[in-house]
Amino acid sequence: MPDTLRTASKYFAWTSLLLAGGTVGALLIGHRPAVGPLLIGTFASLALFFMGHSFLKSFAFTVWVFAFVAASMFYPQAFMTWAGYDLGKLIVPLIQIIMFGMGTTLSLADFARVFKMPWPVFVGMVLQFSIMPLVGFGVARTFDFPPEIAAGIVLIGACPGGVASNLMAYLAGGDVALSVTMTSCSTLMSPVMTPLMMKLLAGRFVPVKFVPMMLLILNMIVVPVLAGLVANRILYSNSRWANRKGPLSLLAAGGFGVAVLTVALYGRLPNAIMAFRDGVIIGAALIGAVSLVKLIVSLMLGRSGNWMDKVLPIVSMAGICLIIAIITAQSRDDLLTVGGLLMAAVVIHNSIGYALGYWLSRLVRLDERTCRTVAIEVGLQNGGMASALAVKALQSNTAALAPAIFGPWMNISGSVLATWWHGRPVKTAKGDAYPSGKARQQGALDGST
Repeated sequence: MPDTLRTASKYFAWTSLLLAGGTVGALLIGHRPAVGPLLIGTFASLALFFMGHSFLKSFAFTVWVFAFVAASMFYPQAFMTWAGYDLGKLIVPLIQIIMFGMGTTLSLADFARVFKMPWPVFVGMVLQFSIMPLVGFGVARTFDFPPEIAAGIVLIGACPGGVASNLMAYLAGGDVALSVTMTSCSTLMSPVMTPLMMKLLAGRFVPVKFVPMMLLILNMIVVPVLAGLVANRILYSNSRWANRKGPLSLLAAGGFGVAVLTVALYGRLPNAIMAFRDGVIIGAALIGAVSLVKLIVSLMLGRSGNWMDKVLPIVSMAGICLIIAIITAQSRDDLLTVGGLLMAAVVIHNSIGYALGYWLSRLVRLDERTCRTVAIEVGLQNGGMASALAVKALQSNTAALAPAIFGPWMNISGSVLATWWHGRPVKTAKGDAYPSGKARQQGALDGST
């Protein structure tokens, strides 16, 4: 974190307190027009304070989500159209960019690791695609939500694990390498498992088409992740080709060329290719961009370091915040009607996911570190993917409400659970706590590359 932000952190803390006091005062005197700007400012200042704090920075993303949600609730029109352009059309491209970023943190070793630990991965996958969809269905039935909202609850449960689970597993003293492998595997399984569970369960609430949803997931999730894997090799390979101007120039030109050619051939490509058109365009363009940026930053300017690791999390955070704001603005009236009940349902859904993930892992005699990892993987879902599927596959902004609420909440609950487990380190055979110090740091690095 930049030193300037650390220095300014305490000022943001005082600013957030002053703005919070102003919000309460405006409510007490009934000055409604002032509440919106004051509340948005409170959350934004608090998020900046958290970003500069060594311990609280893991909560900064969640507070930024609250700031965007507040803005979209008070000023919904600002997140519906810009200059006549429907912002809802940005949801899928933003998810594709986020999933490309996820792919850049992966390597083939993360997938090959499944052969080294097949039983934990198998247990995790079974629990991932059974507990959360079934619990979601039960919660939706219990609360008797309208069909589209009920389908959205099942949808967030039927999606694969979210990338935040890797950080939470690290903080909780879990198996980071296993967490990365489980997230990777559940993401690759999602084109089949997510539509299947939606057809079986959410199909009782709304019409669900298996094949169109499967193709959408491949286009929106899998193709960008695979493009990200290619970018990972470009960014981090020690081979000569990845560190020379000629090959990087060719990769940049090739990436942009494929993207432009795919756009130019719109309507003339086979249907099988057209189904993945958007994913190919985004993936190819981003591969070209990564190659070009590496060429300029690393080779021409001579700056070393994993600069992409700093850029992509910011892009992902901004993209998810904007997606949630767009969905909230477009479903504002529904949220005001069922917001409280839906929040309760989300908390129950998420909590049962953690509990069953942990105790069922214990039941099949997995070790403590693995049980913690599976619990976090099961409880934390890919909320961005669920939001996009609700809008594009189910054609319902209302169905996207549950994922929009689940996302911020799981970051809060996951951080609390990870912090609680962090205070109860796992004991190794030698009686030493794991992980700690350099071993723990190395574990996180190994799991993220």
